[in-house]
Amino acid sequence: MTQARSTPQDAYAACEAITRREARNFSYGIRLLPPGKRAALSAVYALARRIDDIGDDGTLGFPEKTAALAALRTSLREPADPSDPVLTAVTDARARYPIPLGAFDELVDGVEADVAMDRVAAESGQVSGSRVPARPYRTFDDMTGYCRQVAGSVGRLCLGVFGSRPHPDAALYADQLGIALQQTNILRDIREDLRNGRVYLPTEELARFGAELTLDGQDRLTDPTGGLAEMIRFSADRARRWYADGLRLVPLLDRRSAACATAMSGIYRRLLDDIAADPSSVYGQRVSLSGRRKAGVAVAALAGRAGGR
Repeated sequence: MTQARSTPQDAYAACEAITRREARNFSYGIRLLPPGKRAALSAVYALARRIDDIGDDGTLGFPEKTAALAALRTSLREPADPSDPVLTAVTDARARYPIPLGAFDELVDGVEADVAMDRVAAESGQVSGSRVPARPYRTFDDMTGYCRQVAGSVGRLCLGVFGSRPHPDAALYADQLGIALQQTNILRDIREDLRNGRVYLPTEELARFGAELTLDGQDRLTDPTGGLAEMIRFSADRARRWYADGLRLVPLLDRRSAACATAMSGIYRRLLDDIAADPSSVYGQRVSLSGRRKAGVAVAALAGRAGGR
């Protein structure tokens, strides 16, 4: 039986539905774009989401994840499967905007690194609550390299849709903004990642602050010396500098693209501020902003207030 072909219009509609359902933070910025760019960025998001989901799929074994990522990487170099709405939409968007498809390869590289970390942790018999995974990131530069793969790449994909005034560092700014967002994600998800056998915080810095990543009987992060809280505040201050560098992109964008970038980064900066103000808030739960606060950031961004504040 022949599979149904996805028209670009139907494909974009499917990607926008994925974005509304899955992009709890990004959707507030994406919806500020004009229709054409909104559809294209939704296609980019949907494919990035697919890559991430392979790495996080608990129903797949490590060989299956590796094979799925390899197949997806190959699909980016071949004509789009007409029955696949996400690839159909990305292909059409690429014809309309200078989207750097190589950035998807970088994202696959980052997810492959996660799968490799998970595999080593499983093979070494580690369980939830261990101090560090079998393959941690030793230095901040090591962690930044990972952030560049999984988030700097997304920043550059967004820039392809946004477009910008000519500037030699536009891609660098987009990269820095994505890395800033990922640093925020890492601080927010310390507990959840540890439960899954992953640690992204640099081991050199954990040692410097005397922070040990362990879970207590209530499945909360422990911090008997306060070193973890101190490290989180230090890391948040550093992430703010990455936001400041990345936000140099905003003046290079048209008004609606600038609003999108400002809203997305503003939501994460508010989240970072909340975490820095109370590091222990991430010890027992995954913190987030309310829908009202996210909407407020988006409205401020559309009004042109820097940082969505």
